[in-house]
Amino acid sequence: MSNISKSFGGQTLYEDISFTIGSKERVGLVGRNGSGKSTLFKIITGELALDAGSMNIPKSYKIGYLRQHLDFNKASVLEECVESLSDDEKFDHYKAEKILSGLGFSEEDMSSDPNSFSGGYQIRINLAKCLLENPHLLLLDEPTNYLDIVSLRWLKGFLKSFQGEVVIITHDRDFMDDVITHTMGISRGRLKKIKGTTIKFYEQLLEEEMLYEQTRANQDKKKKDLMAFVDRFRAKASKATQAQSRLKQLGKMETLGELQKEGNMGFSFRYVDCPGKVIANINDLSFSYGENEDILFKDLNFSIKKNDCIGIIGKNGKGKSTLLNVMTKELKENTGEIKYHPSTQIGHFGQTNINRLSEKITIAEEIRSSNTDLSFSDVRSICGSMMFEGDLADKKISVLSGGEKSRVMLGKILAHKSNILFLDEPTNHLDIEAVETLCEKLENFPGAIVLVTHNEMILRRLANRLVLFRSGGAEVFEGNYDEFLEKIGWEEEVVEKGMEKPRETLSYAQVKKLKSELISNRSKETKHLKKKMDQLEVDIFAKEEKVDDINSELLEISASGDGKRISELSRNLGTLQKVLDLEYTELSDITDEYQVIMDDYEGKISELEQ
Repeated sequence: MSNISKSFGGQTLYEDISFTIGSKERVGLVGRNGSGKSTLFKIITGELALDAGSMNIPKSYKIGYLRQHLDFNKASVLEECVESLSDDEKFDHYKAEKILSGLGFSEEDMSSDPNSFSGGYQIRINLAKCLLENPHLLLLDEPTNYLDIVSLRWLKGFLKSFQGEVVIITHDRDFMDDVITHTMGISRGRLKKIKGTTIKFYEQLLEEEMLYEQTRANQDKKKKDLMAFVDRFRAKASKATQAQSRLKQLGKMETLGELQKEGNMGFSFRYVDCPGKVIANINDLSFSYGENEDILFKDLNFSIKKNDCIGIIGKNGKGKSTLLNVMTKELKENTGEIKYHPSTQIGHFGQTNINRLSEKITIAEEIRSSNTDLSFSDVRSICGSMMFEGDLADKKISVLSGGEKSRVMLGKILAHKSNILFLDEPTNHLDIEAVETLCEKLENFPGAIVLVTHNEMILRRLANRLVLFRSGGAEVFEGNYDEFLEKIGWEEEVVEKGMEKPRETLSYAQVKKLKSELISNRSKETKHLKKKMDQLEVDIFAKEEKVDDINSELLEISASGDGKRISELSRNLGTLQKVLDLEYTELSDITDEYQVIMDDYEGKISELEQ
């Protein structure tokens, strides 16, 4: 795409941007909500026209696009998906069965009417159709929204082995970074593409913005100095020529405007203390939707302590959201009881709660209904933190999109005083930056959290205990997500591993050769990681020294009252700290990846030696 521009209703999404997608590149497209990511997909597919610029696509190049629009014409899921196969593959039904199975469809599901499934599963059918088209380029817009963890892990493997090109939009940074080779971001109407992960992208973006702001500050100072000279000496004959020269110099200087402000979601939960160490006890809990229906869970027992974060995990349709609704008293349990501490205050973000928003009132009125003690400015502040600033807070609920309604629901929880949060997929419809902010705030929430999520990064960061839905119901796992993967694992993956053929007995010479190959491969796989770790450590050390220098200068001038310089230094310090935080996160992620590879090879070498 060369020098393209696109505007809607007077708002410019992007202007004069260019990029290429290279052979076998898997590109993560990032940017805040409303920056134009989905619009870019529609431009590539030809659904929307360009205002300016050109697009060059090779002849016979096939593009597959995951659509949110649902339109099924066949009697069964399998027939619907087989339609997407090429003429040469029309009878290769196994290809459709393999992909549908990976996305969580049973044999019985495949013979069912596609229109009989929930919206989430219908999106999966569209995803299967998109993958079966075998395109050169896959455009995937939030494919992770309706997938459970098992299907997410399958899709991750599929995309990493896909032989064509991929551009993916997703709020799941962990998923994106594990799949992509490049990151491309839309920020302030401009586009930037780099080789590497989203962490590397945002590091570079922050450094460039800091450099721009420093350049702009230096330029403003120089302009003021020149203008001061002109004003002082233009009336004096001896200095008039020099003053005129500086005036011309001023006229030639480029004006660097302030960076355009980008909307960002903010989360500030209102916590009310609970004096008890245990907030709730769940005793012998069971539930089914009717006498003839399967029991989703039974004899479930666990407590929720004050600082617990309990992750509820499992495949879709097993009862995770139902358990959350039973625990929040929206559904009545069949047997058992839930005993809450008398001081318990619940904040509940549920998938069905969005349907209970009052269509006829405004966003501000809906948020205030959660806490009538809030002042006008408090309500407006919460609206702003959910990206409904100014007059946007006066929009009626009825005109909002599904994503906007989700943000209203989150705003209602922020307004309500809570000491236990029940959250059902709260990251759907959020961009990567908002997911990161939410995760940080939940990490610091002093109360308890019960969380349904398919985002493995969030599970790793937050959950200290799990309720696991598997075949046969639900059970409590006393450990974190990585411990679960190590000790139990997902049933489907365990079955696949169990089907592996036993290794034949090897001779000493064969063992020696294989061991040498393993050590060589280990070195190749870890070389780039080791290099990146060393580089990051050097960068971090240099930035820490710079932070120390700024802190020292701040200390020196704090008594001078030079507010402008203090503000400039504080801003630079904040930006540096953000870059440092990103580099620390990247170093931690790379170190973990390095250690996983080393441990894996160590295990293989040990097994070989035995």
